[in-house]
Amino acid sequence: MAEIDQLSPWWSAARHVDRRPFLAARSAVTKAVRTWFDEQGFVEIETAILQISPGNETHLHAPRTELRDGAGAAVTRYLRTSPEFAAKKLLAAGEGKIFEFARVFRDRERGDLHLPEFTMLEWYRANAAYDAVMADSIVVIAHAAQATGIGRFSFRASTADPFAEPELLTVATAFDRFVGIDLLATIEDGNGDRTALALAAKDRVRITDDDTWSDIFSKVLVEYIEPQLGQGQLTVLFEYPAPEAALARTKALDPRVAERFEIYACGVELANGFGELTDAAEQRRRFTHAMDEKQRRYGERYPLDEDFLAAVALMPPASGVALGFDRLVMLAGGAAKIDQVVWTPPAGQA
Repeated sequence: MAEIDQLSPWWSAARHVDRRPFLAARSAVTKAVRTWFDEQGFVEIETAILQISPGNETHLHAPRTELRDGAGAAVTRYLRTSPEFAAKKLLAAGEGKIFEFARVFRDRERGDLHLPEFTMLEWYRANAAYDAVMADSIVVIAHAAQATGIGRFSFRASTADPFAEPELLTVATAFDRFVGIDLLATIEDGNGDRTALALAAKDRVRITDDDTWSDIFSKVLVEYIEPQLGQGQLTVLFEYPAPEAALARTKALDPRVAERFEIYACGVELANGFGELTDAAEQRRRFTHAMDEKQRRYGERYPLDEDFLAAVALMPPASGVALGFDRLVMLAGGAAKIDQVVWTPPAGQA
């Protein structure tokens, strides 16, 4: 098959017949997951791909396009990195339980686990604690495995049982267990102490003068923590530090951490969930800081979606999660890379 892979495009009959079982697995997982959400009383939504702002995280990059209004004037729009902004507007409008199989876009990303265009399964529960969507995520992953009949997920040299009781691990515990770093000691008033974390991590990762607290945190997480997660069973990594809260609210009893979790299988991140922030002023502050950092690093910034910020102030308490659907299908279908489980791989790929 190596020779065919090199010489034939993905749409050749010889290659398609080999990919067909993975695509059948995708259809089975899609059907099973959609049925489960329907049984739970969720409403399936479809939100717009073109947005005023694609998302306001420092390291996420979005394709942009130019439209013309009725008068012929140019209007800049972006391909979304997530349906989150639109979904939360629907929560503000009164929707209570919603989900979407959303096409999303990430520039500067490509690899065995990354596509520039992919499917994100995202859902929200109004007036629900974030452990509710955490539990949802575990059930959705199990339903995917059940739909394909796979007994264990495997990726590279790792395996995980999607039906086993998941491991629950706080980020602080993970840093202490795998790296010997007291992460919470480097956080004060919700902010990261860059000097303290650099000192604690200096013998573990290469640190440059330009690295922020978040940069050092990410280097340690990727190199030492993530490879240990989802080994044998799923891992729920929760209580992310406040500087990494993104769109999550901080915990009332410990503002050093946020109501944010991620789920891993075989070292692969599958889902990222929040107890949603409903403080519009705080959300604006976070976005502005992230865009200032994006401008400093990459020479670009994305506009803020003022309608989204207005909706944040009106939406009810809620929790939500974004799950990489292609990654889930890859594991549930026994594929080796993400290209095998999408019907049409990216344009220009062999």
